[in-house]
Amino acid sequence: MFNERPIMNRTKLMIVLLSFSLLVTLSGVSALLSSKASAASSHDDNFSPKTLKFLRASTGLDGEQWNNIMKLINKPEQDSLNWTEFYGYCENIKDKRGYTIGIFGATTGGSNDNYPDGPTLFKEFDAASGASNPSVEGGLSRIGVNGSMKGRILEIKDSEKVFCGKIKKLQNNDAWREAIWQTFYKVYIKYSVEQARKRGFNSALTIGSFVDTALNQGATGDSGTLEGLLSRSGKSSDEKTFMKKFYEERTKIVDTRQYNQPPNGKNRVKQWRQLWDMGKADLKNADEAVVKVTSWKMK
Repeated sequence: MFNERPIMNRTKLMIVLLSFSLLVTLSGVSALLSSKASAASSHDDNFSPKTLKFLRASTGLDGEQWNNIMKLINKPEQDSLNWTEFYGYCENIKDKRGYTIGIFGATTGGSNDNYPDGPTLFKEFDAASGASNPSVEGGLSRIGVNGSMKGRILEIKDSEKVFCGKIKKLQNNDAWREAIWQTFYKVYIKYSVEQARKRGFNSALTIGSFVDTALNQGATGDSGTLEGLLSRSGKSSDEKTFMKKFYEERTKIVDTRQYNQPPNGKNRVKQWRQLWDMGKADLKNADEAVVKVTSWKMK
């Protein structure tokens, strides 16, 4: 008689193996989705819900994209990717721009900076703290700092130790963080986004490149500012082609006029250009790429 048991056993074994394979595949997919969700969540955790909502609405970019932009900005500013540690940063770096403050380096002003953004920051802090008629002096008084406006320059009358000590204590202050992002947007981000969209460009890499240039060299004004560089970058409607020319123009001057200490400026531009070559224009799933392009050594 024909014995069907071996065939049945093989069939059962095949079913078990297929079931196991399907289980492994589903587990892998689940783990991958969980990992991506966790990564997205970790990016968003670097912003308050209010800031995250504001950035999405005003720039079209999400927490992951802004987190990577800030890493790229903070590398040549503080030689670190941990940008959230610098909300309370304050130092007089002796560049004749007064004090340098916070995650984007707001300054109080001096002979090399006649249009400082520090005054706007303190006014925004006063507003974020609930002032009905916000002012620079109101923001200063909220943290117990003695200072006043002299023309467009904010003169701090306290010692560096006292002033920077007060700023450092604001590291985890919600109103201070909100004020920093509002100032950052009004002075640098808004213009950068407008210039990108004006040319039909919407990628995170282009917007980030423009923001980095604006805060490092100024948004508008002379030939070294973002405005000046854009005027010399051609009129190509192809985003990558335009940005290649933009990086070429920026590289020519980025280590001059005290913008950066050579060769930090050239490396600053190079990291953005490399991400284009790596196909990371949207700065999504780009954590490893960002780490790679920021591995250069600060001088």
